Amino acid sequence: MQGFRHIVFLLAVALTACQFHDDTFVDFSDIEGAKGLKFQVIGQHETDLSEGLPSNCYLPDGTPVNEWQEETEEPETEAHNGPRRTSSVTGAGILQELLKYGNQDQVIEIVGTYPSYDGDWNPITLSGKVILPKGQRPKRLILVSHYTVCSNKEAPSNCFSLEGILVKLGYGLIIPDYIGYGVTAQEVHPYLVMDLTARNVVDMYLAVRPWLDVIGMAPEERELILMGYSQGGATTMAVQHLIETEYCYTDMDDYIPLHRVFAGGGPYDVKATYERFVTTDTASYPVAVPLVLQGMIKGNKLQMEMSDMMQSWLCDKMDEWINSKRFTSAQINKMIGTKVTHKLLTDEAMDQKSDKVAELYKAMTINSIISYDWVPEAAVYMMHSMDDETVPYTNAANAKSRWKTANISYNFGHYGTHVMTCLRFIYSVQSLLDQEEKERREYE
Repeated sequence: MQGFRHIVFLLAVALTACQFHDDTFVDFSDIEGAKGLKFQVIGQHETDLSEGLPSNCYLPDGTPVNEWQEETEEPETEAHNGPRRTSSVTGAGILQELLKYGNQDQVIEIVGTYPSYDGDWNPITLSGKVILPKGQRPKRLILVSHYTVCSNKEAPSNCFSLEGILVKLGYGLIIPDYIGYGVTAQEVHPYLVMDLTARNVVDMYLAVRPWLDVIGMAPEERELILMGYSQGGATTMAVQHLIETEYCYTDMDDYIPLHRVFAGGGPYDVKATYERFVTTDTASYPVAVPLVLQGMIKGNKLQMEMSDMMQSWLCDKMDEWINSKRFTSAQINKMIGTKVTHKLLTDEAMDQKSDKVAELYKAMTINSIISYDWVPEAAVYMMHSMDDETVPYTNAANAKSRWKTANISYNFGHYGTHVMTCLRFIYSVQSLLDQEEKERREYE
């Protein structure tokens, strides 16, 4: 069955690529010298951003961007080190602003596979997408760790990632699927298992980098940019940790120089996030409860069952609703039908002094990036909304307290919902990169 699903995925991607062939089409899977590399192209197509974002672009709640309803917000009272609001704004307005930046509307989306490792350190083939500006070398590469997705159609290899808008500025993006999506959609996703996911993300970069050299699309500047929002925000910080501790020596063949890091809305403290679920008896993003539990229990091989921690009715629906990868988070949240935590968790799971919760907390602490014996070295821009209903603001506050001596620019303010802040975060990244480019040109 696994092999059959893999073949179906490859055929679907190949058919998509065929639909976009034209006289200027470059087949990146057939370039001399590329076939023996770790990154193997399995499909590609060209996308025109001049008319807006593609229909297969999704927000962090699983809603297609083009179907999203406008959401009006009041002005925030305070913001630091980033774009500030002075008047009410709508999500649609931010999307329009996103599309105004840059002048590179023709982009190439390339789906490929690469080797990495699973949770048992066995070899595994993973997938992801590379997005490049058409007809020119990218200025620099951005390694994107994507936000939480629940359906496989939201995986980067199957959609246009919202962060892909940065290609308009001339950047190239590398966006891994993670285990459990793309060619491994039949696997359980190890949600918030930080070291493993960070390794999978870095392995894609290491596979793509020499491939870009061979096809003549190596970036103008080698220093790498890291970026991620929500789950991707925490993963991005874990990727930074991995690079700064294992790929930091200039005499290494796999040396990875970092330029700067952008992290937004991340669960940097998984234990604190779970505690908020319990102490407030509220899970505003209810699908996060089974996702976190499954990630900690199965991803860390804890000696407990999901049924020990989660109500039986929800356990019975795990494979159908979540592990099937058929439904978006918005659809699953609707099917769950409640935001009351004790209706999702067992009494033992709600008891913070129980033995099983203590074991769970150990796993959550191990997978909380702020618990690492490490302080970020490269410059970081971190953004979080104090109004975030999905990833509690306490995550950002704890990160700031933990990394007092780091070179981190914190932008915490009343930016509205998790989704609205995602748009603001990407807009901030656009603004900061554009400003950096203008300053560079002035200096030259």
